[in-house]
Amino acid sequence: MIPIDPSVISIIGSEPIPNHLNRWWFALGGTVLYLFMIQFFTGVLLTFYYIPTPAEAYNSIINITHEIRFGWYIRSLHKWASDFMVIALILHLLRVFYTGAYKHPRQVNWMVGFALFITTLTFGLTGYSLVYEQLSFWGATVATNLIDALPIIGPIFSYLLRGGQEVSGDTLTRFFMLHIGVLPCIAIILIALHVLLIRLHGVKEAYFEHDKQKNNKKYFRFWPDHVTTEMMVGLFLMYILTILSIIFPAGLGEPANPNITPEHIKPEWYFYFSYRILKLTSLKMSVLITAIMGGIAFFWPFIEEFLQNKFSISDKIPIVLGTMAFMLFLTLTVWEALA
Repeated sequence: MIPIDPSVISIIGSEPIPNHLNRWWFALGGTVLYLFMIQFFTGVLLTFYYIPTPAEAYNSIINITHEIRFGWYIRSLHKWASDFMVIALILHLLRVFYTGAYKHPRQVNWMVGFALFITTLTFGLTGYSLVYEQLSFWGATVATNLIDALPIIGPIFSYLLRGGQEVSGDTLTRFFMLHIGVLPCIAIILIALHVLLIRLHGVKEAYFEHDKQKNNKKYFRFWPDHVTTEMMVGLFLMYILTILSIIFPAGLGEPANPNITPEHIKPEWYFYFSYRILKLTSLKMSVLITAIMGGIAFFWPFIEEFLQNKFSISDKIPIVLGTMAFMLFLTLTVWEALA
């Protein structure tokens, strides 16, 4: 006897999907989820051989890279999937913003998605620091100093992260627990909540100028159409990630030395914009600017709604402001990359 009613599977499989999701760039959430799964499974494999202590962390990375069979590939796949996940999330947020899919009743889901973006950046920070090489060690030092500059909560939060006043072996242990324990749980909860809210509110349907039947809702099937498309995207991503892992495998610098500061300290590329602001202003000012920008982005659906009700602003103004903010982010990122 089959434990599941086949009719239930049939109903789920025949669920109608809005036609605009046929376009891959409108369904980037599935890409993010696929990349998260790669991160999860490669991370588990790396955890089998990684030793989170100052004395052994660097040597365990050498062992994974040079001694463990296909260890270099798993590590490189983990690194490249991390970069792709950040890019996919940025593109997904941009798509939601420019199509107005964050507006009522989906404001909370925008906040959940942005919280997932911040969680992903924190994944990058903690994972980068686990290598325990010179750049990652001092990158963690700069990052915790930035957190320390936050008003009121900064000193407390940075002390908890570092396990003291300075980056040390306690910091490595705490970053490891955050990376493999706390952050995955937060990410899974946010993803589940994000999917639940999509199920409750549905997706904002989009129509295009060249569509001849704008008034007629057009759909396609979840199975096999949508699932097949997502599988093809996943296979293509796996192919690209494998090529990048082979041509540009994850490198390894000098081991961490708390007594020697490198001449050029750079965080991961997705923190370049904040690092450039730090260079242009001061520690406290850069933290304040970044926090204000992040806060505006997080609460933007409600900020826009307030502006619309209070001042009856044009629908084009949020688009212009969003474009200016993204161009500022892109300019600072490229500027720091070329510096």
